[in-house]
Amino acid sequence: MCFRYMFIRNLFLLFLLLFTLASCKVSEPSNDPAFDSSPLQEATKASDKERKVTSTFGILYPMANPFYEMITELVEQAAEPQSIKLIIKAPDEINLEQQILMMETMIKQKVDGIAISPIDPVALAPVINKAVSLGIPVICFETDVPASKRLSYIGTDSYNEGYLMGAIIKRFLKGKGMIMVEGGLSKASQQKRRLEGMLQYLKWNTEIQVLEIRFNEGQSDRDLSNLEEMIDQHPHFDALVSLDFISSSNSILIWKAQGLKRDSLTFGMSPEVKEALLNGQITSVISENEHLWGQWIIQQLLLASEEKNVPAFIDTGLQEVTLADLPLSNIR
Repeated sequence: MCFRYMFIRNLFLLFLLLFTLASCKVSEPSNDPAFDSSPLQEATKASDKERKVTSTFGILYPMANPFYEMITELVEQAAEPQSIKLIIKAPDEINLEQQILMMETMIKQKVDGIAISPIDPVALAPVINKAVSLGIPVICFETDVPASKRLSYIGTDSYNEGYLMGAIIKRFLKGKGMIMVEGGLSKASQQKRRLEGMLQYLKWNTEIQVLEIRFNEGQSDRDLSNLEEMIDQHPHFDALVSLDFISSSNSILIWKAQGLKRDSLTFGMSPEVKEALLNGQITSVISENEHLWGQWIIQQLLLASEEKNVPAFIDTGLQEVTLADLPLSNIR
């Protein structure tokens, strides 16, 4: 009896011991996201986020436009792997005073570098010099300010752009015919140089007549009116050349609305222009390899902010793009 009692008691104690050990087993880390938010972990995540921003760069355009929306996407793609914060600004329409004010604001924010497509190379020079004197490197893209202390220019020679456009016009019109020209700012060096190069080529190499040249001065309504009036006054024109993004966009609208079958040529590849090429509203476009601008801008700003040698000029190159040059997958 005593032996049976002791046996049962020992068995019970053994069972109790095993149960206790099982309940005291160290638990494995949970994979449930709900258990991954300890104060220490949250503090670590916060510090990681703080460490992610290595530099803050300002990007300043001359105006809000779908073309610059495309450039913004490219810049953001190039900046993301480098953990760069971007401050991107642009006047709603071409407005020199607003662009200067936005540049001044970026200087006050003490950004690590500024990339600007300047509206006026003369008026922007003092503001660029101010930024550089305060230790903020500045690079220009698309349009240069050579008389300033800017460190680098990303772009091409506008005269060569115009000269190439002259050769393209000659090819499409076979050296004869009548064209109209619509531009942006009449005093902008880029517009003047493009026009000069194109007119020189046409004068020296063709019998093509330039019927009329107008400028929209950065105003879309004025541009639309210019184009409609020129078409009414010169119904037998053979081609239109758009020197800027505003006239390019409005020419696309007019070609759609009126079903025009004349040649329309422009500068600057954008999603809008690409679609117009596919749909026949644009005949030919001169591209400055805009798809590479984002990486060039970020690369130059990084070098400048790290006080490394910055190439004074990055030639983006030029290429003509027509419907035949687009991938077959883009042709509907």
